[in-house]
Amino acid sequence: MRKYQRFGIIALTCFIASCTSLHATDQDIEREQHAQVKQHSKGLNLDASLRQLLREEMQAIQTGMMSLIPAIASGDWDKVASIGKQMQGSYIMKQKLTAEQRHALHGSLPAEFIKRDQAFHQDAGMLAHAAEMGHPDIVNFYLYKLTTACVECHTEFAAQRFPNLVLKQESAHHH
Repeated sequence: MRKYQRFGIIALTCFIASCTSLHATDQDIEREQHAQVKQHSKGLNLDASLRQLLREEMQAIQTGMMSLIPAIASGDWDKVASIGKQMQGSYIMKQKLTAEQRHALHGSLPAEFIKRDQAFHQDAGMLAHAAEMGHPDIVNFYLYKLTTACVECHTEFAAQRFPNLVLKQESAHHH
């Protein structure tokens, strides 16, 4: 019996020692997370007026994305097609940008951002087309592509605004 007690005490001591060496304070964790986000985020360097237009665009896209779920679930293909066409045509940016702002915007956006943006709007058009044809499986595929595009773009270009995307994605690679 004493042998088991001694073994238990040794095992417990080793366990506690290993746990205390792994323990980090909340401040340490917060600093590490902030450093990871800062390192990961490319960010966008836009002036105040362009940043506001982009924010309005993103809010309109979010509203559209959130409206898609009940429309798809109820088979309201006309509404899905309408939302898809609005997203394809770019809610705010094309409507409100002056020629000078458009030039400044394209000069300040990274090529990868422009590529992702174009693909997003093309996929929104494909979602609209699939809805017009009444193909729920294809509509759902494009909803998935649009959602994935949002997450990837936010992770790459807006990580400081959406830090949980970076942290969860990086930690997902640890098995």
